[in-house]
Amino acid sequence: MATQRSESNPGVRFEPNESPPLAITAGLGFQFAVLTITGIVLTPAIVIRAAGGTESYLSWAVFAAVLVCGTTTILQALGKGRIGAGYVLLMGTSAAFISVSIGAIAQGGPAMLGTLVVVSALFQYALGAHLSLFRRILTPTIAGTVIMLIAVTVMPIIFDMLDDVPDGATSSDAAITVAATLVVIIPVALRATGALRLWAPVLGVFAGSAAAVWVGVYDFELVREAAWLGLAEGSWPGLDLSFNATFWSLLPAFVFVTLVGAIETIGDAIAIQGVSWRQQRAVDYRAVQGAVNADGTGNLLSGLLGTVPNTTYSTSVSVTELTGVASRAVGVAIGVIFLGMAFVPKLVALILAIPGPVAAAYVTVLLAMLFVLGMKIVIQDGIDYRKGLIVGVSFWIGVGFQNGVIFPEYFSEFAGGTLQNGMTAGGLAAMILTLFSELTQSRSRRIEMHLEVEALPKIIEFLEEFAARHRWEGAMLDRLGAAAEETLLTLLREDEEGEGADRQLRLTARKRDGRAILEFAAASEGANLQDRIALLGEPTAVGVERDMSLRLLRHFTSSVRHQQYHDGDIVTIEVEAP
Repeated sequence: MATQRSESNPGVRFEPNESPPLAITAGLGFQFAVLTITGIVLTPAIVIRAAGGTESYLSWAVFAAVLVCGTTTILQALGKGRIGAGYVLLMGTSAAFISVSIGAIAQGGPAMLGTLVVVSALFQYALGAHLSLFRRILTPTIAGTVIMLIAVTVMPIIFDMLDDVPDGATSSDAAITVAATLVVIIPVALRATGALRLWAPVLGVFAGSAAAVWVGVYDFELVREAAWLGLAEGSWPGLDLSFNATFWSLLPAFVFVTLVGAIETIGDAIAIQGVSWRQQRAVDYRAVQGAVNADGTGNLLSGLLGTVPNTTYSTSVSVTELTGVASRAVGVAIGVIFLGMAFVPKLVALILAIPGPVAAAYVTVLLAMLFVLGMKIVIQDGIDYRKGLIVGVSFWIGVGFQNGVIFPEYFSEFAGGTLQNGMTAGGLAAMILTLFSELTQSRSRRIEMHLEVEALPKIIEFLEEFAARHRWEGAMLDRLGAAAEETLLTLLREDEEGEGADRQLRLTARKRDGRAILEFAAASEGANLQDRIALLGEPTAVGVERDMSLRLLRHFTSSVRHQQYHDGDIVTIEVEAP
């Protein structure tokens, strides 16, 4: 993110650390919960019914999913230690896991699903702990491609549900319920504005359910038999610790989807920070790490309880921006309401009784938006012919493997059939092509030293060698030296204001598109330089010497990006050749 003047967001009524009146807190918590409970319940219902699971297991899985979503939503809001973002990030069951979860239940049963989710959650913890190390591997290009392929792998399953009606019903009954659902969702989503647009999926499901009642395919018996209050009728399915061939063949796809879900969480954690403060500030990647760790905790709990994994819902960002209320108290209220809903079986049964065609129509719209979200992620990252080629080739490789048309005689049994999943095949192709593109670019140079003023001569000598390698001299060399000097001095002043601990500095230099990119990596400490630079000229900016140093840094560079992680502090500056 390039440096820029600080901007205000007057639409924010309550910042995260402020407490709104109890009525507002409870009202928004209830709105969030009602808006998303349908999706939280329908995702495990679709997975288990498509995999041929029992109604007893479905009852337990839904109960466990709502419990986990409530618990992790509270964790996200509180942000204690390194778990939780400290923002309103609603957690819900993840549609990205539909395809792999169906495969796990169908091939190994609910216990196999639980084991796979637990193991893949450990990878998410590793990502959260070392997020700074993975920032060049899990790129938006790879994430966007995999998200598009999620829709490709799930849509055949959803289309099979379009005529899933009880015995005695006709295909025209299914068509009526599907049409009623889509006729409400799509026009409301296209034409409505503000809060009404957010309610489009809920209104569509309500309309489809009403049509199902009219044609006689809504299961009232399920609702009548459910108690008003109590626990789930099913029982814990346990874990499958045999670690057989089925486990190893399914694990790569689960890990892949888990990492993609983490990337979605990263995006939501960044976006929620942008709508939660009156005065815009640089992204705090420590909060992002907390969000990923809370997501991993949710997946770990989901696996232990034997239900489908969860993820952050982007609805959190939309509703927060719309209402202007970003208080952590709202996040806690949402979680508490979810926990209460888990113990109301009749409410859950009301959602589970929704016919398959209505659920299929609802998920079709969500998956269509998920596909578009994948495209948006790729485009927003900036697309050139290299990225375009990676996305295009990887996407169609994924489609080919998903449909079993790419040399099935060789690949159908390869690695236990792992490549039969289009998302895994396409994701691996995107990762391999991205790594090849990175490795064949101009080689970066690196030097390590103590973070101290005596390091400046070493840095200047290092930059002279780097500039000579790329035939830069004169004004460009002077600009590189000046920018590096001001960055070093600014980091040293942060040390003086903090604890002054002995820190190592790693400087990496590389050339890209005619620009020099310098990356200063040290242990996390001090305030964010982007925020300091953004405040230049504001009444709150203090310290003439520091102010001058930051002004010079802004002058010599075209961009300054400061990423603060729990495990490191990374300042990346770009210097344009004169």
